[in-house]
Amino acid sequence: MEQELIDKLVTKNDKKIIFLILDGLGGLPQTPGGQTELEAARTPNLDRLAASGTCGLLDPVGYGITPGSGPAHFALFGYDPVAYNVGRGLLSAAGLDFPITEGDLYMRANFATVDAQGLITDRRAGRLATEKNEAICRQLQENIRLSSGTQAFFRTEKEHRALVALRGGDFCEEIAETDPQKTGLAPLLPVELAPQAKKTAAIMRELTEKINNALKNEEAANTILLRGYAAYRRFPSMTERFGLQPLAIASYPMYKGIAKLLGMELASATQTVEEEIQALQNNYRDHDFFFVHIKYTDSRGEDGQFAEKVQVIEKIDALIPDICALNPDVLVVTGDHSTPAVLSGHSWHPVPVLLSAATSLPDTAASFGERACITGGLGRMPMKYLLGVALAHAGKLQKFGA
Repeated sequence: MEQELIDKLVTKNDKKIIFLILDGLGGLPQTPGGQTELEAARTPNLDRLAASGTCGLLDPVGYGITPGSGPAHFALFGYDPVAYNVGRGLLSAAGLDFPITEGDLYMRANFATVDAQGLITDRRAGRLATEKNEAICRQLQENIRLSSGTQAFFRTEKEHRALVALRGGDFCEEIAETDPQKTGLAPLLPVELAPQAKKTAAIMRELTEKINNALKNEEAANTILLRGYAAYRRFPSMTERFGLQPLAIASYPMYKGIAKLLGMELASATQTVEEEIQALQNNYRDHDFFFVHIKYTDSRGEDGQFAEKVQVIEKIDALIPDICALNPDVLVVTGDHSTPAVLSGHSWHPVPVLLSAATSLPDTAASFGERACITGGLGRMPMKYLLGVALAHAGKLQKFGA
């Protein structure tokens, strides 16, 4: 209800908001009582912003719930992550500019490695080189033909990630994902989870069997894991809801897909963090909301690389003065979820957040880290309310009531 109320209170002005999102920012200590990745990092610039701004912790979906990147990002942008939940396949398709057609079924794919016993040894095939991924997708596109007449499409996303799409059938999303999310297990069968999904499940089983047969001689990417099944659906844009003119700056297709589905304009292709900050500077005059996505904090956490994740955070901290030089009216620094290196994956832990604005409420947080942020003036709140707070600090919400 609060989110619907915010939509009605929106008023436009020229003030600018930057959301700097360090994917998977939150972490855990390597040893009991130790420091998290963020606490261990040398971050004088972020600490200065935290000391002068307002800090807190965010729950992307709910207490104890480990979020995927899709619902977590929807929450960041003020969309209820449960009501607006969508399979990751559609996000990938939008980010890759795949020609989205009503009736298609989109899937997020990981190329992975299985041993002679058929057990997964690496869910990411050694973070397969993107060029190798492209070659495999071309091979699959040329050779996979399904008996039902259904068309299958294969598109490289990045590294080990790919998009698989089905076209030409009456598909149902209620299919079990084939990714068990753990090594040491065999890929799961794509069985139906509802009676109306029986036909789709049969197509999926034929698809995975033919893909695995085509990949059997590959050294690393000798199987595929499928998840995030989704058909097309339309979402109200950030311009429609909040009156914003948003720009997304991201290197990974899935995050571009989220931005595209929410009506954000996409910056020109960027690959490095430095290029992303340059894109922010180049486009600053033309927009009033900026989503700057940093992927590498998450990937280092997923790979269990504590020290490397610390280094990424320190690299971002060194670029903070370049962002502050733009003099944004509101600067928010946070993540979409926690990816502790000690867990090598997403977790349910709340995410540190800092908000810097002229109207920031002073609090006792003197640095940017999990333990400092829990003492901050934002407290611990659902992530879906963060954008509303940022809009208020930017003077973009009217008073409610007489």
